Amino acid sequence: MEKARLAAHSRSKLDERFHELGAVRRFAVPVRGWIKAVRQALGMTTAQLAKRLGVKQPTVVALEQSEAKGTIELATLRRVAGALDCTLVYALVPNKPLEAMVRDRARMFIRRRRAPVEHSMLLEDQAVTGKDAEIRLDEMVRETNPRLFWD
Repeated sequence: MEKARLAAHSRSKLDERFHELGAVRRFAVPVRGWIKAVRQALGMTTAQLAKRLGVKQPTVVALEQSEAKGTIELATLRRVAGALDCTLVYALVPNKPLEAMVRDRARMFIRRRRAPVEHSMLLEDQAVTGKDAEIRLDEMVRETNPRLFWD
């Protein structure tokens, strides 16, 4: 139960951080990549960036192409960012709050586990109401280690 509370606390803190980021589309990669966009905005040539990186000019062109294709290595991108006096920001941003993701998985978990029991209860005219189900779901999410929900 302690692990469940710790996971819930961690989800809450991460959800707060993600909320502060705002709309993820703000960080959409420019068509030709960040390296080229920032370099050109600074008025820097590929030869000048190459000199700052200690590589040859064709290497910078290859790096820009690699980033645009999505095949550049993270360490390389970090190095180029430094040469452009930028900070690389790297994040996995969930499409919805982590808490909502866990609740959705918990719902699926409960449905699989309780379907036979709920069917019997329904036949006996003892169906669980929506409000009761939500209360049970809240308890389960709060008290169950979320690792169980992902099997």
